[in-house]
Amino acid sequence: MGKKIIIGVDVGGTKIMTGAINTDGEIIGEPIKVLTVSSEPAETIVKKITDSVGKILKTIDVDIRNIAGIGIGVTGPLDIENGIILECPQLPTMNFYPLLTTLEKYFPVPISMNNDANCLIYGETIFGVGKGKKNVVGFTLGTGIGSAIILDKKILNGSTGTAGEVWTSPYGNGIIEDFVSGEGVAKIYKSISGNTKSSLEIFQLAKNNDVNALQTWKEFGEHLAVAMAWAINLIDPEIVIIGGSIAKAYKYFSDSMEKKLRTQICPTPAEKTKVLVASLGDYAGFIGAASIFIENIKRD
Repeated sequence: MGKKIIIGVDVGGTKIMTGAINTDGEIIGEPIKVLTVSSEPAETIVKKITDSVGKILKTIDVDIRNIAGIGIGVTGPLDIENGIILECPQLPTMNFYPLLTTLEKYFPVPISMNNDANCLIYGETIFGVGKGKKNVVGFTLGTGIGSAIILDKKILNGSTGTAGEVWTSPYGNGIIEDFVSGEGVAKIYKSISGNTKSSLEIFQLAKNNDVNALQTWKEFGEHLAVAMAWAINLIDPEIVIIGGSIAKAYKYFSDSMEKKLRTQICPTPAEKTKVLVASLGDYAGFIGAASIFIENIKRD
């Protein structure tokens, strides 16, 4: 590849995480996290992205012209081919925003852009818990629900770049994201207790054996199992990876998820398909974004 350093940027509805890796997936320097607010103007979010890249370059003491390129992961849905954010619930001020061409004006190096869920799960497939696997389905659980499909170690983008975008699928009296997301956790808890809490607060309550919180996570796991069953029955992956901030509460919803999941998928995957938690933590997104860039170069 020649140049060995790649910068990855993970752009979500609540934060931007930026870091540098080499072609072996090793992190170089200290990654940077910047908080975002979904109502911020698009220009403000773009400035946070460019400033974060600049800070990383300064931290690792490397000139922009001496890196291989930049991989960007953005909450979707996206027009991946043209680098445009479409109607994005998590970043509403950036609806139909040409992020890729905008960033190309700032940085004189190649830039790739993909869905943040694709990036996270791809990073886990190449360098994380899915290393060595070819066919993987993954879910990122945070502010919303993202999902990704990896076939033969390649991301399945689909004909419009939205393969795996199950968030808007009809479910219950709404869509699946109403139940399987941070907001979904909060809604479940309110329906049980009558009180309003964030998913993080409900996680903390579960740690203290709060009955309502534990029941909330149990029901959350059952809802998640439905989305996972759809994916497993369609794709037949070797493993399913769960990532995102809500994955930290896995121990509180894993039993109910597994119990329901195994009754809703075909017999052979019910015996063989494993569900694993992402291993790269908060860094999975930017590592994944950089990983996609690396693999694109290798294929070219």
